[in-house]
Amino acid sequence: MSTHHKSVPRAIYSVFLSMTLLLFTYGCSPAYVIQAGLAELKILTSRRPITEVIGDNATPSDLRTKLTLVSEARKFASETLAMDVGTSYTTFTQLDRDTLALVLSASPKDTLEPKTWWFPIVGRFPYRGFFDEDKALAAQLALQKEGFDTYLRPTSAFSTLGWFSDPILSTVLRQNEIGLVETVLHELAHNHLFVRDQVDFNESFATFVGRAGTIEFFCTHLDTSAANLRCEQAKARQTDQKQFDRFFSGFIKDLQKIYQNNKLSLSEKLAKRGKLFDQSLDYFVNTIQPNLEILSYQYFTATPINNATLLAQLRYNTRLSEFNNLIEEWGNLRSAIAYVKNNAESRKDPFSLLEE
Repeated sequence: MSTHHKSVPRAIYSVFLSMTLLLFTYGCSPAYVIQAGLAELKILTSRRPITEVIGDNATPSDLRTKLTLVSEARKFASETLAMDVGTSYTTFTQLDRDTLALVLSASPKDTLEPKTWWFPIVGRFPYRGFFDEDKALAAQLALQKEGFDTYLRPTSAFSTLGWFSDPILSTVLRQNEIGLVETVLHELAHNHLFVRDQVDFNESFATFVGRAGTIEFFCTHLDTSAANLRCEQAKARQTDQKQFDRFFSGFIKDLQKIYQNNKLSLSEKLAKRGKLFDQSLDYFVNTIQPNLEILSYQYFTATPINNATLLAQLRYNTRLSEFNNLIEEWGNLRSAIAYVKNNAESRKDPFSLLEE
Protein backbone atom coordinates (compact mmCIF):
# COMPACT_ATOMS: atom_id res chain seq x y z
CA MET A 1 0.00 0.00 0.00
CA SER A 2 1.43 3.36 -0.98
CA THR A 3 2.23 5.90 1.73
CA HIS A 4 0.10 8.51 0.00
CA HIS A 5 -3.08 6.52 0.59
CA LYS A 6 -2.08 4.86 3.85
CA SER A 7 -1.85 8.13 5.76
CA VAL A 8 -4.50 10.83 5.84
CA PRO A 9 -3.54 14.49 6.38
CA ARG A 10 -4.23 15.67 9.93
CA ALA A 11 -6.57 18.38 8.62
CA ILE A 12 -8.94 15.76 7.32
CA TYR A 13 -9.92 14.79 10.86
CA SER A 14 -11.31 18.25 11.57
CA VAL A 15 -12.98 18.25 8.18
CA PHE A 16 -14.81 15.05 9.11
CA LEU A 17 -16.46 16.68 12.10
CA SER A 18 -18.20 19.21 9.88
CA MET A 19 -18.31 17.51 6.48
CA THR A 20 -18.90 13.78 6.97
CA LEU A 21 -22.59 14.32 6.47
CA LEU A 22 -21.59 14.53 2.82
CA LEU A 23 -21.47 10.78 3.06
CA PHE A 24 -24.84 10.96 1.33
CA THR A 25 -27.14 10.07 4.21
CA TYR A 26 -26.16 10.50 7.80
CA GLY A 27 -28.05 12.56 10.36
CA CYS A 28 -26.77 15.64 12.10
CA SER A 29 -26.42 14.48 15.70
CA PRO A 30 -22.82 14.33 16.94
CA ALA A 31 -23.03 10.54 17.34
CA TYR A 32 -24.10 10.03 13.73
CA VAL A 33 -21.47 12.41 12.41
CA ILE A 34 -18.73 10.69 14.36
CA GLN A 35 -19.87 7.23 13.26
CA ALA A 36 -20.04 8.33 9.63
CA GLY A 37 -16.65 9.99 9.89
CA LEU A 38 -15.02 6.88 11.34
CA ALA A 39 -16.55 4.68 8.66
CA GLU A 40 -15.40 7.00 5.88
CA LEU A 41 -11.98 7.33 7.49
CA LYS A 42 -11.61 3.57 7.48
CA ILE A 43 -12.52 3.47 3.79
CA LEU A 44 -10.05 6.23 2.90
CA THR A 45 -7.15 4.82 4.91
CA SER A 46 -7.64 1.41 3.28
CA ARG A 47 -7.28 2.72 -0.27
CA ARG A 48 -4.75 1.31 -2.69
CA PRO A 49 -4.02 2.80 -6.11
CA ILE A 50 -5.79 0.75 -8.77
CA THR A 51 -2.62 0.59 -10.84
CA GLU A 52 -0.84 -0.94 -7.86
CA VAL A 53 -3.56 -3.55 -7.30
CA ILE A 54 -3.64 -4.47 -11.00
CA GLY A 55 0.15 -4.86 -11.03
CA ASP A 56 0.21 -7.00 -7.87
CA ASN A 57 0.85 -10.66 -8.71
CA ALA A 58 -1.30 -11.66 -5.74
CA THR A 59 -4.37 -9.97 -7.23
CA PRO A 60 -6.95 -12.49 -8.50
CA SER A 61 -7.49 -12.30 -12.25
CA ASP A 62 -11.20 -11.48 -11.97
CA LEU A 63 -10.44 -8.53 -9.66
CA ARG A 64 -7.71 -7.34 -12.02
CA THR A 65 -10.13 -7.50 -14.97
CA LYS A 66 -12.85 -5.52 -13.22
CA LEU A 67 -10.48 -2.86 -11.90
CA THR A 68 -9.13 -2.43 -15.43
CA LEU A 69 -12.71 -1.93 -16.60
CA VAL A 70 -13.28 0.68 -13.86
CA SER A 71 -10.22 2.62 -15.03
CA GLU A 72 -11.37 2.48 -18.65
CA ALA A 73 -14.87 3.65 -17.68
CA ARG A 74 -13.41 6.51 -15.64
CA LYS A 75 -11.21 7.57 -18.57
CA PHE A 76 -14.24 7.39 -20.88
CA ALA A 77 -16.23 9.64 -18.52
CA SER A 78 -13.43 12.16 -18.36
CA GLU A 79 -12.20 12.25 -21.95
CA THR A 80 -15.17 11.20 -24.09
CA LEU A 81 -18.03 12.59 -22.01
CA ALA A 82 -16.00 15.57 -20.69
CA MET A 83 -17.17 15.06 -17.12
CA ASP A 84 -15.31 16.40 -14.11
CA VAL A 85 -14.41 13.18 -12.33
CA GLY A 86 -11.74 14.61 -10.05
CA THR A 87 -9.55 11.89 -8.57
CA SER A 88 -12.42 9.52 -7.80
CA TYR A 89 -12.06 5.85 -8.70
CA THR A 90 -8.30 5.94 -9.05
CA THR A 91 -8.07 3.81 -5.89
CA PHE A 92 -9.61 0.61 -4.55
CA THR A 93 -10.82 -0.35 -1.06
CA GLN A 94 -11.52 -3.92 -0.02
CA LEU A 95 -14.33 -3.93 2.54
CA ASP A 96 -14.75 -6.59 5.19
CA ARG A 97 -18.49 -6.90 4.53
CA ASP A 98 -20.90 -7.51 1.66
CA THR A 99 -22.89 -4.30 2.15
CA LEU A 100 -21.45 -0.80 2.39
CA ALA A 101 -24.37 0.71 4.32
CA LEU A 102 -28.11 0.60 4.90
CA VAL A 103 -30.32 3.38 3.56
CA LEU A 104 -33.57 4.27 5.33
CA SER A 105 -36.40 6.25 3.74
CA ALA A 106 -40.00 6.96 4.77
CA SER A 107 -43.25 8.46 3.52
CA PRO A 108 -46.79 9.10 4.84
CA LYS A 109 -49.20 6.32 3.90
CA ASP A 110 -51.61 8.54 1.93
CA THR A 111 -49.27 10.60 -0.22
CA LEU A 112 -46.21 10.08 -2.41
CA GLU A 113 -44.14 12.62 -0.51
CA PRO A 114 -40.89 11.62 1.17
CA LYS A 115 -39.95 12.39 4.73
CA THR A 116 -36.76 14.44 4.49
CA TRP A 117 -33.79 15.17 6.69
CA TRP A 118 -31.78 18.38 6.48
CA PHE A 119 -27.99 18.41 6.25
CA PRO A 120 -25.67 21.43 6.14
CA ILE A 121 -24.06 22.15 2.76
CA VAL A 122 -26.00 19.55 0.75
CA GLY A 123 -29.52 20.53 1.88
CA ARG A 124 -32.51 18.23 2.33
CA PHE A 125 -32.30 14.51 1.58
CA PRO A 126 -35.14 11.96 1.48
CA TYR A 127 -33.09 9.25 3.18
CA ARG A 128 -30.56 8.53 5.90
CA GLY A 129 -27.75 5.99 5.99
CA PHE A 130 -26.47 3.65 8.67
CA PHE A 131 -23.36 1.54 8.99
CA ASP A 132 -24.87 -0.25 11.99
CA GLU A 133 -27.80 -2.59 11.28
CA ASP A 134 -29.23 -2.44 14.81
CA LYS A 135 -29.38 1.36 14.72
CA ALA A 136 -30.97 1.26 11.26
CA LEU A 137 -33.66 -1.17 12.40
CA ALA A 138 -34.35 0.90 15.52
CA ALA A 139 -34.77 4.06 13.43
CA GLN A 140 -37.05 2.22 11.02
CA LEU A 141 -39.23 0.92 13.87
CA ALA A 142 -39.51 4.43 15.34
CA LEU A 143 -40.77 5.78 12.01
CA GLN A 144 -43.24 2.93 11.64
CA LYS A 145 -44.64 3.71 15.10
CA GLU A 146 -45.18 7.28 13.90
CA GLY A 147 -47.33 5.90 11.07
CA PHE A 148 -44.88 6.11 8.16
CA ASP A 149 -44.33 3.66 5.36
CA THR A 150 -40.63 2.76 5.50
CA TYR A 151 -37.97 1.16 3.33
CA LEU A 152 -34.59 -0.07 4.55
CA ARG A 153 -32.27 -1.24 1.79
CA PRO A 154 -28.58 -2.05 1.36
CA THR A 155 -26.32 0.03 -0.86
CA SER A 156 -22.95 -0.86 -2.34
CA ALA A 157 -21.81 2.57 -3.55
CA PHE A 158 -21.94 6.25 -2.77
CA SER A 159 -20.44 9.54 -3.83
CA THR A 160 -18.94 12.23 -1.60
CA LEU A 161 -19.61 14.65 -4.47
CA GLY A 162 -15.94 15.33 -5.03
CA TRP A 163 -15.12 16.34 -1.46
CA PHE A 164 -12.91 13.28 -1.11
CA SER A 165 -11.17 11.00 -3.57
CA ASP A 166 -13.72 8.20 -3.61
CA PRO A 167 -12.27 4.72 -4.07
CA ILE A 168 -14.07 1.99 -5.97
CA LEU A 169 -15.34 -0.41 -3.33
CA SER A 170 -15.23 -4.19 -3.38
CA THR A 171 -19.02 -4.21 -2.90
CA VAL A 172 -19.47 -2.52 -6.29
CA LEU A 173 -17.27 -5.04 -8.06
CA ARG A 174 -19.74 -7.85 -7.30
CA GLN A 175 -21.80 -6.70 -10.30
CA ASN A 176 -21.35 -7.94 -13.85
CA GLU A 177 -19.41 -5.82 -16.34
CA ILE A 178 -22.41 -3.85 -17.60
CA GLY A 179 -23.76 -3.11 -14.14
CA LEU A 180 -20.28 -2.11 -12.99
CA VAL A 181 -19.74 0.42 -15.78
CA GLU A 182 -23.25 1.81 -15.28
CA THR A 183 -22.59 2.28 -11.56
CA VAL A 184 -19.22 3.94 -12.14
CA LEU A 185 -20.69 6.41 -14.65
CA HIS A 186 -23.69 7.04 -12.37
CA GLU A 187 -21.52 7.92 -9.37
CA LEU A 188 -19.12 10.04 -11.45
CA ALA A 189 -22.15 11.97 -12.74
CA HIS A 190 -22.73 13.05 -9.12
CA ASN A 191 -19.17 14.36 -9.04
CA HIS A 192 -19.85 16.30 -12.22
CA LEU A 193 -23.20 17.81 -11.24
CA PHE A 194 -25.01 18.10 -7.93
CA VAL A 195 -27.91 20.53 -7.53
CA ARG A 196 -28.69 21.37 -3.90
CA ASP A 197 -32.09 20.18 -2.60
CA GLN A 198 -32.86 18.38 -5.89
CA VAL A 199 -32.29 14.72 -5.11
CA ASP A 200 -34.75 13.34 -7.68
CA PHE A 201 -33.14 15.42 -10.42
CA ASN A 202 -29.61 14.47 -9.37
CA GLU A 203 -30.36 10.76 -9.23
CA SER A 204 -32.36 10.69 -12.46
CA PHE A 205 -29.65 12.62 -14.30
CA ALA A 206 -27.06 10.17 -13.00
CA THR A 207 -29.26 7.25 -14.06
CA PHE A 208 -29.50 8.75 -17.54
CA VAL A 209 -25.73 9.20 -17.76
CA GLY A 210 -25.08 5.69 -16.43
CA ARG A 211 -27.45 3.97 -18.84
CA ALA A 212 -26.70 5.94 -22.00
CA GLY A 213 -23.00 6.11 -21.20
CA THR A 214 -22.73 2.36 -20.73
CA ILE A 215 -24.15 1.71 -24.20
CA GLU A 216 -21.79 4.22 -25.79
CA PHE A 217 -18.86 2.82 -23.80
CA PHE A 218 -19.31 -0.75 -25.00
CA CYS A 219 -20.73 -0.03 -28.47
CA THR A 220 -18.36 2.66 -29.71
CA HIS A 221 -15.52 3.10 -27.23
CA LEU A 222 -14.23 -0.46 -26.96
CA ASP A 223 -13.47 -2.48 -30.10
CA THR A 224 -13.26 -6.11 -29.06
CA SER A 225 -15.43 -9.18 -29.53
CA ALA A 226 -16.24 -9.14 -25.82
CA ALA A 227 -17.26 -5.49 -26.07
CA ASN A 228 -19.52 -6.28 -29.02
CA LEU A 229 -21.35 -8.84 -26.90
CA ARG A 230 -21.61 -6.38 -24.00
CA CYS A 231 -22.91 -3.78 -26.46
CA GLU A 232 -25.83 -5.99 -27.43
CA GLN A 233 -26.46 -6.88 -23.80
CA ALA A 234 -26.40 -3.22 -22.75
CA LYS A 235 -28.93 -2.34 -25.45
CA ALA A 236 -31.19 -5.20 -24.37
CA ARG A 237 -30.79 -4.08 -20.77
CA GLN A 238 -31.95 -0.58 -21.69
CA THR A 239 -34.95 -2.02 -23.56
CA ASP A 240 -35.92 -3.89 -20.39
CA GLN A 241 -35.45 -0.74 -18.35
CA LYS A 242 -37.73 1.23 -20.66
CA GLN A 243 -40.39 -1.48 -20.45
CA PHE A 244 -40.31 -1.35 -16.67
CA ASP A 245 -40.31 2.46 -16.68
CA ARG A 246 -43.50 2.56 -18.78
CA PHE A 247 -45.22 0.07 -16.48
CA PHE A 248 -44.05 1.89 -13.37
CA SER A 249 -45.11 5.31 -14.68
CA GLY A 250 -48.65 4.08 -15.31
CA PHE A 251 -48.75 2.46 -11.89
CA ILE A 252 -47.73 5.72 -10.18
CA LYS A 253 -50.35 7.71 -12.11
CA ASP A 254 -53.10 5.34 -10.97
CA LEU A 255 -51.88 5.57 -7.39
CA GLN A 256 -51.81 9.37 -7.48
CA LYS A 257 -55.47 9.39 -8.56
CA ILE A 258 -56.36 7.57 -5.35
CA TYR A 259 -54.30 9.86 -3.11
CA GLN A 260 -55.60 13.03 -4.76
CA ASN A 261 -59.26 12.05 -4.41
CA ASN A 262 -60.43 14.28 -1.57
CA LYS A 263 -63.74 12.44 -1.33
CA LEU A 264 -62.01 9.36 0.05
CA SER A 265 -61.24 8.90 3.73
CA LEU A 266 -57.82 7.66 4.84
CA SER A 267 -59.10 4.13 5.37
CA GLU A 268 -60.72 4.13 1.92
CA LYS A 269 -57.51 5.34 0.30
CA LEU A 270 -55.50 2.63 2.02
CA ALA A 271 -58.00 -0.03 0.94
CA LYS A 272 -57.96 1.14 -2.67
CA ARG A 273 -54.18 1.40 -2.78
CA GLY A 274 -53.89 -2.13 -1.39
CA LYS A 275 -56.07 -3.42 -4.20
CA LEU A 276 -54.03 -1.46 -6.75
CA PHE A 277 -50.78 -2.84 -5.32
CA ASP A 278 -52.03 -6.41 -5.75
CA GLN A 279 -53.36 -5.81 -9.27
CA SER A 280 -50.18 -4.06 -10.43
CA LEU A 281 -47.90 -6.73 -9.02
CA ASP A 282 -49.97 -9.44 -10.69
CA TYR A 283 -49.85 -7.58 -14.02
CA PHE A 284 -46.09 -7.15 -13.76
CA VAL A 285 -45.43 -10.81 -12.96
CA ASN A 286 -47.72 -12.17 -15.67
CA THR A 287 -47.39 -9.59 -18.45
CA ILE A 288 -44.19 -7.53 -18.10
CA GLN A 289 -41.67 -9.86 -16.49
CA PRO A 290 -41.95 -12.70 -19.07
CA ASN A 291 -41.00 -10.25 -21.84
CA LEU A 292 -37.82 -8.99 -20.17
CA GLU A 293 -34.63 -10.22 -21.80
CA ILE A 294 -31.76 -9.28 -19.48
CA LEU A 295 -33.19 -7.86 -16.26
CA SER A 296 -35.74 -9.65 -14.09
CA TYR A 297 -36.59 -6.83 -11.65
CA GLN A 298 -36.90 -9.56 -9.05
CA TYR A 299 -36.48 -6.99 -6.29
CA PHE A 300 -39.79 -5.41 -7.33
CA THR A 301 -41.64 -8.63 -6.60
CA ALA A 302 -39.60 -9.39 -3.47
CA THR A 303 -39.87 -5.94 -1.84
CA PRO A 304 -43.15 -5.09 -0.08
CA ILE A 305 -44.90 -2.30 -1.99
CA ASN A 306 -45.53 0.91 -0.06
CA ASN A 307 -45.00 4.61 -0.63
CA ALA A 308 -41.41 4.53 0.62
CA THR A 309 -40.37 1.68 -1.69
CA LEU A 310 -42.14 3.29 -4.65
CA LEU A 311 -40.47 6.65 -4.02
CA ALA A 312 -37.08 4.97 -3.86
CA GLN A 313 -37.70 3.59 -7.36
CA LEU A 314 -39.17 6.86 -8.65
CA ARG A 315 -36.22 8.85 -7.32
CA TYR A 316 -33.88 7.27 -9.85
CA ASN A 317 -36.30 7.17 -12.77
CA THR A 318 -37.98 10.56 -13.13
CA ARG A 319 -38.52 11.77 -16.72
CA LEU A 320 -35.80 9.54 -18.14
CA SER A 321 -37.40 9.52 -21.60
CA GLU A 322 -36.98 13.29 -21.71
CA PHE A 323 -33.37 13.03 -20.63
CA ASN A 324 -32.83 10.51 -23.44
CA ASN A 325 -34.39 12.92 -25.94
CA LEU A 326 -31.53 15.34 -25.20
CA ILE A 327 -29.11 13.02 -26.99
CA GLU A 328 -31.07 13.37 -30.22
CA GLU A 329 -31.59 17.11 -29.73
CA TRP A 330 -27.92 17.83 -29.06
CA GLY A 331 -26.43 15.21 -31.33
CA ASN A 332 -24.54 13.14 -28.77
CA LEU A 333 -24.37 12.25 -25.09
CA ARG A 334 -21.40 14.52 -24.37
CA SER A 335 -23.27 17.62 -25.59
CA ALA A 336 -26.43 16.57 -23.74
CA ILE A 337 -24.48 16.30 -20.48
CA ALA A 338 -22.89 19.70 -21.09
CA TYR A 339 -26.31 21.26 -21.68
CA VAL A 340 -27.64 19.90 -18.40
CA LYS A 341 -24.52 20.93 -16.50
CA ASN A 342 -24.66 24.49 -17.87
CA ASN A 343 -28.34 25.02 -17.13
CA ALA A 344 -29.42 22.96 -14.13
CA GLU A 345 -27.90 24.84 -11.21
CA SER A 346 -29.36 28.24 -12.14
CA ARG A 347 -32.98 27.03 -12.09
CA LYS A 348 -35.45 26.72 -9.25
CA ASP A 349 -36.70 23.53 -10.90
CA PRO A 350 -33.88 21.94 -12.90
CA PHE A 351 -36.32 19.54 -14.58
CA SER A 352 -37.64 22.57 -16.49
CA LEU A 353 -34.61 22.42 -18.79
CA LEU A 354 -36.09 19.25 -20.26
CA GLU A 355 -39.08 21.22 -21.53
CA GLU A 356 -37.13 23.58 -23.76
